[in-house]
Amino acid sequence: MSSTDFPFKRYTITSALPYANGPLHIGHLAGAYIPADIYVRFLRLNGRDVVYVCGSDEHGAAITIKAKKEGTTPQAIIDQYHAQIKASFEQFGISFDIYHRTSERIHHELSQEFFLNLYEKGEFTEQVTEQYYDEEYHQFLADRYITGTCPNCNNEGAYGDQCEKCGTSLNPTDLINPLSTLSGKPPVLRETKHWYLPLDKYQPWLEKWLLEGKKDVLKPNVYGQCRSWLKSGLQPRSMTRDLDWGVDVPLDDAAGKKLYVWLDAPIGYISATKQWALDTGNDWEKYWKKQADPADDACLIHFIGKDNIVFHCITFPSILHAHGEYVLPENIPANEFLNLEGDKLSTSRNHAVWLHEYLAEFPHKQDELRYVLTSILPETSDSEFTWRDFQARVNNELVAIFGNFINRVLVLSHKYFDGKVRSATNLTDTDRFIFAELERYPKHIAASITHFRFREALAQFMNVARLGNKYLADAEPWKVIKTDEERVKTVLNVGLQIAANLAVLAQPFLPHTAQKMAEMLRLGDLAWENAGGGVLLPTGHQLGQTQLLFEKITDEQVNAQLAKLREAKADSGKPTEAVADAKGDVEFTDFVKMDIRTGEILAAEKVAKTKKLLKLTIDTGIDERTVVSGIAEFFAPEEIVGRQVAILVNLEPRAIKGIVSQGMILMAEDADGRLDFVSPHTTMRPGSVIR
Repeated sequence: MSSTDFPFKRYTITSALPYANGPLHIGHLAGAYIPADIYVRFLRLNGRDVVYVCGSDEHGAAITIKAKKEGTTPQAIIDQYHAQIKASFEQFGISFDIYHRTSERIHHELSQEFFLNLYEKGEFTEQVTEQYYDEEYHQFLADRYITGTCPNCNNEGAYGDQCEKCGTSLNPTDLINPLSTLSGKPPVLRETKHWYLPLDKYQPWLEKWLLEGKKDVLKPNVYGQCRSWLKSGLQPRSMTRDLDWGVDVPLDDAAGKKLYVWLDAPIGYISATKQWALDTGNDWEKYWKKQADPADDACLIHFIGKDNIVFHCITFPSILHAHGEYVLPENIPANEFLNLEGDKLSTSRNHAVWLHEYLAEFPHKQDELRYVLTSILPETSDSEFTWRDFQARVNNELVAIFGNFINRVLVLSHKYFDGKVRSATNLTDTDRFIFAELERYPKHIAASITHFRFREALAQFMNVARLGNKYLADAEPWKVIKTDEERVKTVLNVGLQIAANLAVLAQPFLPHTAQKMAEMLRLGDLAWENAGGGVLLPTGHQLGQTQLLFEKITDEQVNAQLAKLREAKADSGKPTEAVADAKGDVEFTDFVKMDIRTGEILAAEKVAKTKKLLKLTIDTGIDERTVVSGIAEFFAPEEIVGRQVAILVNLEPRAIKGIVSQGMILMAEDADGRLDFVSPHTTMRPGSVIR
């Protein structure tokens, strides 16, 4: 690749900070860590100056609540999970330059410096609001310290920020009969002062920088979510909280207040870089701050999951912009969600594949999981992991194609030529075609990686393995050796050159496998620019010992994992087929009064100052009408335009948030509160009657 393919002199790569109140699962890997690791390894293979940072997010109410439940301290909780997460990353092979933690003094000091910088510039607004207060414990309550009855599903154990039964996002004041989790008594509302970041003030700048400047840069799913947020109108967001755990607000009149986690957590990327620079003798400011010559600015890229898009695309850039000394993100290639066995991943229900458990139960199979997760990355829409698919991809692709080719070409080279590379002579058209393909593939794989199309890049990498496997199968050197030894020398030379190229190309995707191959082939350190060559292994080169790259995943292993998920589901207390109780009978004459028809969503947008509501314009076949629907937490507006729906058209209109809603769309809701559209299987004309 040429220098024009890498327009920046240095790169700062971050992955979302995992929350230190639980272990890692495969959804985390597919969202923020495997894509970033592929990209970073690729940059390093191309000789780029790159720092890759991450660390444990160790503040927030969820950690104090977990500590209270377990009868321990927040420090003990974060120490336990930071160590576990860090060890899992290291064993799995994520190549951070540093894995830091936000409880370190260097992070607290830098976060306070950021706050004071914005405070002294007058960027914050001070607001006094009412918040729940526990009179017995003499403290304001974070959202998670308040429980009550959910107004949506009547779950009596809903939290002040979310009902975990139905998934609805809540404000503490939405709860019916709220109680403090500290005293068990009803809290009272008291006034408290907080400092707000005026995101509405930055909206014109964000529209120019993000919607205009990043339109052809961001992935469609990321750009669409940002556009939706901005279209709904940004509101000031509090940057402080009444908590007893976190970074102190560095003001004299802010006793007992901490910085909001989405102020201090992303600053954790910078404090981690600062610590790395102290440890290694580097200059951290080169990777984060604007340079005298803009051509020397670093390229900042955040790898995150779907749930963190707004914070990395809107909140954190606004903070950096307000500060003024820091570079802004060049890209935020966020992934969507990874589901598991037909259901969403759930840490509370233990419906997950935990990384530390996988590493223990599938020793030395890190690359098998990397391969499968990369092949199904939820790059622009949600995807699903199943154990049967994991087994099929490992057995039918890694073992039967990639591993089979490498094993055969090495075994035959040892068997016929004492493990030495023989010269290739009298090349056929097929041989020349192979070398031409080898030269072509690295460029295409590189283009896919640089555009964050990692699934596509991996598929092309596997095509190189397929190329080698087919070449060897068609050439049949085990037969030809009986009549034409010279031809077999050439065939195995070509096969070994393919293997050597695969060893180079595998490094971003399958680092453990690439290392094994380098040992078997006795390859030195090779850069990406070496890939595509036909003489990576010179004539006379002595090969190393052959070893199997992959083993088949057995039915017994898969069945054990499926059984574990079933047991977790039973233990969570959720029936396998949980359904709502049946309602009472209705008269047929009442049913036929309902006019339910098919409709098509023509437009959708968020309702300002709400979390749950979308304003929909629907073609009912009768007319075009507005319907306000509480589905914003499950569907982005841009995702549902064009969807066919079932709509009750003769529901009496009513005003919702100042908008007259003329009907109701029908949705199916499962036991977890997940919603999906009730719609025809084939396209129907809007206005078709549903009977």
